[in-house]
Amino acid sequence: MAGRNFDPRNPADQFGGYIVNEAFVKAMGWQNPLDERLPGKFPDHRIIGVVKDFHYESLHGGVQPLLLAMRPDSLAEGLENVNISSSTRPDIAVRLTAGNLPERFALLESVWKSVAPNEPFTYSFLDENVQNQYQMETRLGKLVTISSGLSIFIACLGLFGLATLAVARRIREIGIRKVLGASEGQLMAMLSRDFVLLVGIAVVLAWPLAYFAMNKWLEDFTYKINLQAWVFAAAGGIALLIAACTLVFQVFRAARANPVKSLRSE
Repeated sequence: MAGRNFDPRNPADQFGGYIVNEAFVKAMGWQNPLDERLPGKFPDHRIIGVVKDFHYESLHGGVQPLLLAMRPDSLAEGLENVNISSSTRPDIAVRLTAGNLPERFALLESVWKSVAPNEPFTYSFLDENVQNQYQMETRLGKLVTISSGLSIFIACLGLFGLATLAVARRIREIGIRKVLGASEGQLMAMLSRDFVLLVGIAVVLAWPLAYFAMNKWLEDFTYKINLQAWVFAAAGGIALLIAACTLVFQVFRAARANPVKSLRSE
C-alpha cells in the first residue's frame, strides 16, 4: 500500500527496516507510517512499507497488527511498548512438488542437521495447520449432519406409522366418500391435510430457535454472514417435501383402494 519491499542488499533493512500491516498502523495511531519509527531507544527502527491486512490466523478473530522483519532477532534490540505475541524463533517454509516426499524429507533433514545439529528436525504441512484451526467446526458439522439425519429418519418412521393408523381408522369413510364421487386427489388432500398442518406448525416453531442458535454460533467469528430469510424458507420447504414423500405411499394406496372391499362388511 505504501513504501517498498525489503532489499537484501541493504544492511539497514536487515537490522532496522520493518514492514507493517494496516492493523499495526491503526493500533499505533499513525497518519504517515513511513515517517514513523518504532517506539524504543534506537531511532533506526523505521517503517519502510505498509501492506494490506490479510489473515494469518484463524477467522475466529480479526486481523491483528503484524510486523515483518528480515531478521527477527533485530526486534529485541531496543524496542519498547511493543508486545510480540508470537515467538521470534524462525520457521522455514518450503514448497515441495508432489511425489516422492520421503526422499525430499530425508534431504531436508540432512541439511537441517548439518546447519543446526542440536535442534530437532520437526515439520508440518501448511494445509493441515490451517485445517487444525477449524477442527471444532469440522466436528460440529459432522455431528449436526449425523444427528439431523437420524432425527429426520426417526420422524419419518413416526409419520409413516401415524399415516398408516389414520388410513386404517378412516378406511370406511374413504370408501363412502369415493362411492359418493370424491376423486383420488380430493381424498389424498383430505388425508394429508392434518399431517402437513402439523409439520407446518413445527417448521414455524423451529425458525426462531434455529435463528437464535445460528446467531450464537456465528458470534464466535469476527467476519460472518448475515442469515437470510430464504435459508429458513428453503429448510421449511424441504421438511414439508420430506413429509409429503413419507405420506404419499399410504395416502395414494388408500385413495386407490376399491371401496367395495372396505364397505362390504357394513
